[in-house]
This record gives sequence, C-alpha cells and structure tokens, in this order.
Amino acid sequence: MMDHTLIYIIIACAVGLWMAWGIGANDLANIMSTAIGSKAVNTQQAVMIAIVFEIGGAFLGGTHVTNTIRGGIINPEVFANTPHLFIFSMLSVLMAGATWITVASYLGMPVSITNAIIGALVGVGTIMLGAHAIHWQTVIYIAISWVCSPAIAGVVAYLLFISIKRTILGEEHPLRAAKQFVPIYLFLVGIVLAMMTTLKAAEHFHLLEGMWMHVLIVFGTALLVFVAGIFMMKPIRLIGKVRRHAQFLYIESMFSILMAFTACAMVFAHGSNDVAIAVGPVAAVIGAIKGNVMQNGNMQNGIILLGCIGVILGLFMYGRKVIETVGNQITMLTPSRAFAATLAAASTVIVSTSTGIPVSATQTLVGAVFGVGLARGIDALNLNVIRNIFMSWIITVPAAAGLATLFFYLLELLTK
Repeated sequence: MMDHTLIYIIIACAVGLWMAWGIGANDLANIMSTAIGSKAVNTQQAVMIAIVFEIGGAFLGGTHVTNTIRGGIINPEVFANTPHLFIFSMLSVLMAGATWITVASYLGMPVSITNAIIGALVGVGTIMLGAHAIHWQTVIYIAISWVCSPAIAGVVAYLLFISIKRTILGEEHPLRAAKQFVPIYLFLVGIVLAMMTTLKAAEHFHLLEGMWMHVLIVFGTALLVFVAGIFMMKPIRLIGKVRRHAQFLYIESMFSILMAFTACAMVFAHGSNDVAIAVGPVAAVIGAIKGNVMQNGNMQNGIILLGCIGVILGLFMYGRKVIETVGNQITMLTPSRAFAATLAAASTVIVSTSTGIPVSATQTLVGAVFGVGLARGIDALNLNVIRNIFMSWIITVPAAAGLATLFFYLLELLTK
C-alpha cells in the first residue's frame, strides 16, 4: 500500500473535489434557490454570500459532523490490521456520492448528499465487513433526523409565514403594520445569525467564558444586524398615497433585506454541515495513509478549503437547474415567503449540526418551502414536483449503497 500512497491521496482529493462540486451544483444551489428564486438577491450578491459564509461555516462549524462521517458510521477499529480496505471503502463512498449527485444535478432534482454518503457508508460496511462494523445507533439517529428535520422546518416555516400574514400582509394598512413588525423579525434574524456565526466563531477560537459571554455576543451581534437592516431599509420610502395592493411592493422590498441576512445564515449552516460531509472521507483516507485509521481529530485546513472551492464552483457552474426546481416549481416564492422558509430551515440545520447529527440541508429547506406553500393552501403547491423530489430522496440511499459496493469491487479488482 505504501507504494501507492501518493496515488491514493491524489484520487481521494480529486474525487472529493468532484463530490464537492456536485454538492455545490445541487445542495448549495438548493440553499440559494429561495433567495435567487424570490429575487431577494441578485447574482453578484449571491456570489459574495456563498463565498464568505460557505467558507466561514466550513471552517468554524463543521468539526462535529466531520467526526461523525469519519468514524461515527463504520467502526474504524475493524480496519486496524487492514488499512487498505478502509481506504478502498472511503474511496468507494466518495465515488458513489459524487456520481449520484452529479446525475441528480443533471436532472434538476435536489437530492440529499447526506442520504447518499450515509447510504454508501452503510452499504459498503454491511456488505464488505458485516453488520457488526456499523454503528447502528448513530445510523438510526441520522435516519430519524431525515424525517424529523424537514417536518420540523416545515412546521416552523408554516407558523412563521402565518404570523407574517396575520401581523402584516393581512392588515388593512399593511405598510403601516410592516413598519411596526418588520423590525421585530429583523431582530429575530439577528439572533439566529449570531447563534450560527459569531457564537460559532467565538467557540472555535476559545473566546467564550461563561453563559453571560454567550448572551452578550448573541445580543450584541443581533443589535448590529438590527441597526444595519434598519439603515438598509431607509431608502424604501412611500412616495405619496399608494393603494393597498401597491404597498406590497414596498413590503417585499423590506423582506428582501431580511432574506439577504437569512440567506447568510443558511449558507453558513450549509457550510458547517455539507462541506464536512464532502471532505470527511478524504480526511479519513489521509489519516489511514498516515498510519492512524482511528484518527478522529480536526482536519487539515487545506482539505476543508478544497471542499469549499469545489462547492462554490459547482454552484455557479451548474446550479441553475436545481435553483429552478426549488426556487420556482414547488410554490411561487416572494421575499416574504422565502424569508419564512429559509429562516426556519437555517434554525433547524444549525441545531442539528451542533449535536453532530448530519441532517440534510436540502431536505430541510424543501420541507420549509413546502410549509410556506401549505400556509397559502394546498392549491399553491405543485404536487407533481414534490412527488418527484420525495421519490428521488427514497431512491438515493439504495442507489448510493449499490454504487459504493460496485466501486469497492472495482478498486479491489484494479489493485490485484
């Protein structure tokens, strides 16, 4: 194996970059679909948000999920005397995930890379090593999260959009109501954004000491976001008397600003979850090559950066099909609807990530968009598109498991 060390590292990095590209074309495109589809942000703004917050999330918030992928599904101790089998397993998982998500992106279906990677890990581990090599308790927790995370995000998004309808959109003078309640929603966004970004950064650099420091950082950041949002809304002024219907244009402009902040939070959450999933197997391969199959520490920054570059390139090179599916075809999105969906999804993903359970950002956001559409009535949903998305989720796990097994046999055959 030592004679092929460099080859294994190059293959792992190349396939990891390919899978990260696929995640950008599918998962990150799905994340940005609400912001772009609702026209809350333009292309240039989307580029800046993706670069800054995807990289920030990967470096500051992805450690727990990375460790789950590297050693939480397959027991590394099984490979203590056969590290080459561990390397083949991780390479097979990478190839299976990259292949499946590329096909799904071509078809415009927002599949879950989390489902694909976990399915591939379980498939390779069970067929090649036996059921005893799998941490089934972790698998069960993750499987439960696949059901619970989109359901919770859908309920939160439903309630959040209902509150927006009742406090603002349904009022006789909606613009007057918006001036009263939008600042409240803005402060809520500030708290969520602070808990996702500033708090994670402080924890990463070991700057937190005690509960009061947590509270101070969260409310301080929320206040900054609040002030910045109010300043950005100043140019949105009512000129003369405007009919009730026309007032909604001004209201949606306000929610576009809230949506921009919320998109930052969601992209950070995606970076802390899905980049770790992409490069976790790469780190596992390199750890095995260095002679420590059971290594479970922090990854090298270069591996994380490789994943970030791949994800961002994937979004802007081939993300348009998934953006069209989620941003326009499930239900018609406006900035206010997109805001409710994205805030609900971001909150759900970041809570799950902090526990080390790699939930699907794709499933969570689709569930939130479904919840917003349901708040407008069942007729507001494109049930055919939703059915196709759900079917793609169901197919993903067995497809990834089968592909991973196939790639494992091919690698063994090629190295004989």
